[in-house]
Amino acid sequence: MANIFTSLKGAYNLFKHLDFDKLEALSKKVDIPKMVETISNLDEKQLSGMMKLAGGNRKEQELPPIEGDFYHLGDEALKDEERALQLKVRAFLEKEVKPIVNDYWNKAEFPFEIIPKLAKLNICGLTYKGYGCPGKSNLMEGILAMEMARIDTSISTFFGVQSGLAMGSIYLCGSEEQKQQWLPLMQQFKIIGAFGLTEPEVGSAAAGGLTTTCKNVDGKWILNGQKKWIGNATFADILIIWARDVDDNEVKGFIVKKDNPGFSVGKMKDKMALRIVQNGVITLTNCEVFEVDRLQNANSFKDTAKVLRMTRAGVAWQAVGCARGAYENALEYTRTRKQFGKPIASFQLIQNHLVEMLSNLTAMQTLCFRLSQLQDQGLLKDEHASLAKVFCSLRTRDVVSKAREVMGGNGILLEYNVARFVADAEAIYSYEGTKEINTLIVGRAITGFSAFV
Repeated sequence: MANIFTSLKGAYNLFKHLDFDKLEALSKKVDIPKMVETISNLDEKQLSGMMKLAGGNRKEQELPPIEGDFYHLGDEALKDEERALQLKVRAFLEKEVKPIVNDYWNKAEFPFEIIPKLAKLNICGLTYKGYGCPGKSNLMEGILAMEMARIDTSISTFFGVQSGLAMGSIYLCGSEEQKQQWLPLMQQFKIIGAFGLTEPEVGSAAAGGLTTTCKNVDGKWILNGQKKWIGNATFADILIIWARDVDDNEVKGFIVKKDNPGFSVGKMKDKMALRIVQNGVITLTNCEVFEVDRLQNANSFKDTAKVLRMTRAGVAWQAVGCARGAYENALEYTRTRKQFGKPIASFQLIQNHLVEMLSNLTAMQTLCFRLSQLQDQGLLKDEHASLAKVFCSLRTRDVVSKAREVMGGNGILLEYNVARFVADAEAIYSYEGTKEINTLIVGRAITGFSAFV
């Protein structure tokens, strides 16, 4: 009796899951009793293969995590507290910046609401010792520059101008009084800084061709000229302005306040890259600066070059971040985008593109890790930073191009988070020294001959 009930129960469960309409339609095409007999004679391996072909017993595939640090360089190089800081900054960027960045990029406006939140991270002036600064390693600073650029290169650029170029000029070239006056306030973002070196007609030739002039007149300095492409310029409280002294022909640096007589700035518009960065054209018309605001230890372009050497390494890390952001977004897209019934990440040609992207990204990361180690060891030279800038900015172009390619037409839409990286890579390629100028710096170092005009 128990066997009868078991059989009835099994039959009930079987009939409960049968679609009799489909079964009737199937009976018109095949001999169902014969099909049942054939299936019942299959061994387990054959049956499993047939069910796999039919899509039965298919488990949701567990995909590997999306991770741009393929060689786990961060895991090996960072201490526990440094790793925690990296993840803290990453969480901030994911929560506070990523959701709003496309909208601000599209409008070419800056999200001022994030500045107080950035201040709470306590990462500005990260490598400087004293003056309220954390005194962390250059490697840590590079990794954080990468983390920022991984979400948005414009935000990374804003931070680099504030923490690197502006604060760095005061830290490296200012007097002790100037450091005490400005660095603690800038570290807390209570004072925003900018860095004015490039001019409308002078970019690569800044070392010997600055047209902005300064002259000491009765204890005050009079500045005349223009600066172009100056990040943060439209809202900065102080601006580091580099000018050529008409009396001794040497380059000097000045802390110019936004309300100084003779100072004016206009916003640059219609950029195709770094649209969140508020670049300005500065005009100095008999702009008066007191001696107390001249950078006391900036007496030639060699002093300016110290700042550029320090920050050029950060730009190489920005290139890594830009490439990593494009790669990770593209990888995520290819794993969810389906064509011909399956994710495009399962196609050989797409995997080829992804591996090429990852190869470039990993090489860039490895180079920058070593670069920052040299900087922490006090061994960094101009040619080291220049080689990193050349290589990383070139490879970033390749990575973002392939990221857009694997996304097809969607790759040009902001909502898919790759179009920004494609555009911003072009700015990284040019600023902080073009490929050509940085190539000649490295070329001079390895050949012993200067090819500069």
